[in-house]
Amino acid sequence: MERAISLAKEGMESNAGGPFGAVVVKNDKIIAEGFNKVTSTNDPTAHAEVTAIREACKKLGSFQLDDCILYTSCEPCPMCLGAIYWARPKKVFYACTRKDAANIGFDDQFIYDEMDNNMNARKIEFVNINRTEALGVFQKWNSKVAKTEY
Repeated sequence: MERAISLAKEGMESNAGGPFGAVVVKNDKIIAEGFNKVTSTNDPTAHAEVTAIREACKKLGSFQLDDCILYTSCEPCPMCLGAIYWARPKKVFYACTRKDAANIGFDDQFIYDEMDNNMNARKIEFVNINRTEALGVFQKWNSKVAKTEY
């Protein structure tokens, strides 16, 4: 956790992005690390957890973090929480809470609220189009024999 916090400070002080850091550990060794790079890369997905997960998956040659532990300097936002569940580490440790983050201007409550809203009640308009054509691709995936399940 000390390294994750140190990365949060490093990223913040270098103006890479917000004050967030994360490391991925496997077999008691750090295999990947990252800090928030949203503003320096113009990438809204470049959160600390996502950058660390991407690096770890490259190093492991896998899209899953089997037997890995993620240490993050703050409770993950909704996007990072989704990425963590898709990556499937065995455990996550976090330092600051989402309330701590909200207190310094990183309040994700509106996203949690949006997720609970009906699609028609969301602040960003979502329009369902071309479903029939897209379902065709889904049906082909469903019947595909040589595929990597995840």
